Amino acid sequence: MLIAIPDVLDAAGVARLRSIVDAGEWVDGNVTSGAQSALAKRNEQLAEDTPAAREAGGLVLDALGATPLFVAAALPLKVFPPLFNRYAGGQAFGMHVDNAVRTRRGTDFRIRSDLSATLFLSPPDDYDGGDLVIEDQFGESRVKLPAGHMVLYPASSLHRVEPVTRGTRVACFFWVQSMVRDDGARRILFDLDRGVQEVAVAQGQGDPAVVRLTGVYHNLLRRWADA
Repeated sequence: MLIAIPDVLDAAGVARLRSIVDAGEWVDGNVTSGAQSALAKRNEQLAEDTPAAREAGGLVLDALGATPLFVAAALPLKVFPPLFNRYAGGQAFGMHVDNAVRTRRGTDFRIRSDLSATLFLSPPDDYDGGDLVIEDQFGESRVKLPAGHMVLYPASSLHRVEPVTRGTRVACFFWVQSMVRDDGARRILFDLDRGVQEVAVAQGQGDPAVVRLTGVYHNLLRRWADA
């Protein structure tokens, strides 16, 4: 399931985050690359475990927790500490697939990467190119969202970032281990959750149909969740 999640950060939140990361220490983006990705990746990354990275990552995590659409779509069990990258001057990231297991360097923290996420921090008019291109069974999806909006997609997908030919593309990226490993099961739960919410608005939260459908949702989650 590929889903765009609007307004994870408002304009003030984006400005605050950019003020932190723009002033931080930037290094070669291959510091977090696997062997395959290192061959295709040309960008810069905010140095991990620096005050700027920790502060900015904390702001993103707080924003995610306050975004119901993210919680409903991802059903997060663990979130990898957010990272930040930037592309300029023709930099790009060729076609690749994310590692199945991500480990935070120097710690025992690790997650199974069920979902990948990109939170855009540059307005689209600030740069040319830089589309996130994601392949699935239906072909290619090209994603270039407003600052503060995020895309969530299966980490198993082949994807790339097109060369940035003008300006600078700044983004936050991270991975999610979901309580529900299977993408198809997550999609069913997400669709059911949205349907329950729509019926609740139309008929009231205490309507018997809403209560029964809510029970179905939780019983499916109970059956499929690893948590």
